[in-house]
Amino acid sequence: MKKIVLASSSPRRRELLKQIGLEFRTLVCPVDETPPGDAGPAELVQILAERKAAAVAGILDDGLVIGADTVVVWNGLVMGKPSDGEDAARMLRLLQGTSHEVYTGVAVIDADGGRSLVGCEKTQVCFRPLEEEEICRYVATGEPMDKAGAYAAQGLATVFISGIKGCYTNVVGLPLPKLAQMLKQFGCRVI
Repeated sequence: MKKIVLASSSPRRRELLKQIGLEFRTLVCPVDETPPGDAGPAELVQILAERKAAAVAGILDDGLVIGADTVVVWNGLVMGKPSDGEDAARMLRLLQGTSHEVYTGVAVIDADGGRSLVGCEKTQVCFRPLEEEEICRYVATGEPMDKAGAYAAQGLATVFISGIKGCYTNVVGLPLPKLAQMLKQFGCRVI
């Protein structure tokens, strides 16, 4: 089986790959994450996931490189990671009491042959209404600061979520069912 390389420093993505028993190493290369101006959210995350995987695949002789990118979309507004606590609180105020979508793009590139697969998963998430005090306390924990949409579904913000329609691991940052099917096309079976 080919070696697997995760082109992400996300601890959540590492935990998800460990959860399904994959042996992998992590390698991250700097990439231009400037979004193309006319791309919708599904196209945007796929482009960025492929850029991340391609940057790492370009310096390797072999292995399957996994890249991923996640955004939250509320009423057409694309939310990445908050710039500061005030931005995180702003995002949470918008999300509270409504539903939104989480898009994650996934790219798998064979560093040896250059073959690649790119896909996207979309999951709907519903937030219960939040009190301003809850938002402030949550932001003060620091947890929202490196998360798309300013929340971690697997963390403290799990108490904000009243429902999920679709893939849960997509909301965490890596849609494992989709990834497993992609890896299978490279001869790598998860189970």
